[in-house]
Amino acid sequence: MKKIILSLMTLVSLTASAQFGGFGGRPQGNPWVPSEAAIAEDFKPALSNQDSKQYPMVNSARQVRAQISAPEATKVGLDIAGKIYTMTKDENGVWTGTSAPQDPGFHYYQLNIDGASVPDPTSLYYYGASRWGSGIEVPSDDQDFWQVKNVPQGSMGEVYYYSTYTEKMRRCFVYLPNEYFTNPTKKFPVLYLQHGMGENEYSWPYQGHVASIMDNLIAEKKAVPFIVVMDNGLNANAPRPAGQAPQGGQRPQGGFGGFGGFGGGFADGFKNVLFNDIIPMIEKNYRVIADPEHRAYSGLSMGGMQAREITLANPGKFAYVGSFSSGAWSVDQVKNSEGFAQKTKLLFMSGGGKENMGCVEAAKKIKEQLGMNAVGYESEGTAHEFHTWRRSLHEFAQLLFK
Repeated sequence: MKKIILSLMTLVSLTASAQFGGFGGRPQGNPWVPSEAAIAEDFKPALSNQDSKQYPMVNSARQVRAQISAPEATKVGLDIAGKIYTMTKDENGVWTGTSAPQDPGFHYYQLNIDGASVPDPTSLYYYGASRWGSGIEVPSDDQDFWQVKNVPQGSMGEVYYYSTYTEKMRRCFVYLPNEYFTNPTKKFPVLYLQHGMGENEYSWPYQGHVASIMDNLIAEKKAVPFIVVMDNGLNANAPRPAGQAPQGGQRPQGGFGGFGGFGGGFADGFKNVLFNDIIPMIEKNYRVIADPEHRAYSGLSMGGMQAREITLANPGKFAYVGSFSSGAWSVDQVKNSEGFAQKTKLLFMSGGGKENMGCVEAAKKIKEQLGMNAVGYESEGTAHEFHTWRRSLHEFAQLLFK
C-alpha cells in the first residue's frame, strides 16, 4: 500500500506541476517569468477557442499567446506548464503575453489577474485540475486521427443511473458506434475507460475526443465497432451514517479527492461501483456481449492505476486490460495475481516519451518471462497530457476484441 500511495502522489505532483503548480488549480509557487519574444509571427487562433474568438493563439514554434482586456488590473500573467508569463498592458488596458514553446497536444492553463487565478474567457472550458477551466490545443503533426471527419458517426450520450453503492444518482458517458443503430440486432463488446486525477467523466469525451478517434478507426477498418463507457472514478464513495465524522484525524472514505478509499485499497470505491452498478446497468440497457471475453478496462494516470489494482485483484473479469501513463507493470505484479496472465488476452501499457516510464521494456519482460500477450507503447515527444492518452487509445483500440 505504501508503494501505491507514493506512486499516486508522484502522478498527482506531476499532473499538477505540469498544469498550474498547485493541486486544484491553486497557484502554490509557480514562478513569474518574462513574456517570451515570438520565434515566428505566424500565430493562429487555437482549435480549442470559443467560436469566433481570436485568442489564445499558437504559432508554428508552438508558443501560446494570450490576450485579455483588464484596464484596472496591475499585474496579469499567462499561467501554463508550471510558469506564469508576465503580460504587458497597452494604452487601452489590453494585456498580451507569449509563452515559451509548448509540447504538442492539449494543455490546461489559466490567467492570473492581480493574484486571482481565473479561466480565460475566450477558450472553451474543460474539467481538469479539479475544476472547470481553460484548455488549449497546441497543434501536433499527427492530430488528424482525432479530428471530426466525414465518416459514419457514432453517438456520445450522457447517461444517468442510480448507484446502489453510493446511494446516489451518477452520470457516465456512453459512446455507441454507428453500427449500433444501423444493425439493430447486433451485440457489441465494451471498453470501460477511465480518466485521471483531478478530472472526471467529461474528460475522455471532450479532451480525449473518444468519439472521433473511434469513428475514424472503425471507418478505416482498423478497429472493430465497440461501445465505450466513461465514468467518474473520484466520487465513488459509500455514504457515511448520518452524523458520523472521520475519526482520529483520518481522511473520510474516498480520501484523496474522493479517491474511493485511499487508506483501505485506493480503488475499492470505484471497484464496487463498477461491478455492482456500472457493468450491470450497461449490460441491462444496451446490446452488449455480456461476458469477460468481450469486456475491456483501461484508464489514464490515476485511472490506469485503478485499472491495474482492480484487474489484478479480479483476474478473468476483463479479457483486455490497459493503462496509460500509470507506470510500468512488473513481472511480479502479474505473476502474483493467480490466473491473470492466463485469463487476460492483452495487457497494454503506455506512456509519453518524456515521462520515461519504461513501458515498452516492461511489456517485453512480461511477454518473455510469462508468455503473456503484453504490448508496450511510447508516445513520442509528449509528456503527462492528453495527446499521449489519445495516441494510447488509438493504439489500444486497434488491438481489442480481435
